[in-house]
Amino acid sequence: MNIYFSCSITGGRDDQHIYEAIVNALLADGHQVPTSILASKDVMTYETVIDPADVYKRDTAWVEGCDAVVAEVSTPSHGVGYEIALALCQGKPVLCCYQRGKRVSKMILGNDHPKFRLAVYERSEEAVACVRDFLQAI
Repeated sequence: MNIYFSCSITGGRDDQHIYEAIVNALLADGHQVPTSILASKDVMTYETVIDPADVYKRDTAWVEGCDAVVAEVSTPSHGVGYEIALALCQGKPVLCCYQRGKRVSKMILGNDHPKFRLAVYERSEEAVACVRDFLQAI
């Protein structure tokens, strides 16, 4: 499957190791992940040289072309919220996962869209398991 992985970039990178675990698992399972660079420690260097209009065009095209969206939402991000809403408006299945104890937007927690799933985890291994369960179910 073509999976759009979404995570915080400018909002904070404290969870980068979790992003990396999820993306590495997706790639190991044979999925295409055009946004795999977002899990990299070096993403900020890459993203600072890209024009915002180009990011918008690139990312919306990737959402349109994906089969599903996996979003790690432990760290708030306007961009991630936008991508989630865009995907749901396009009828794409979306999983939002977050670490237990983190404050997550009520817009995410209260979403009852039929294509939307929410998962809470404590360790990166659990996050990966949640992602795999979600993808197996769609």
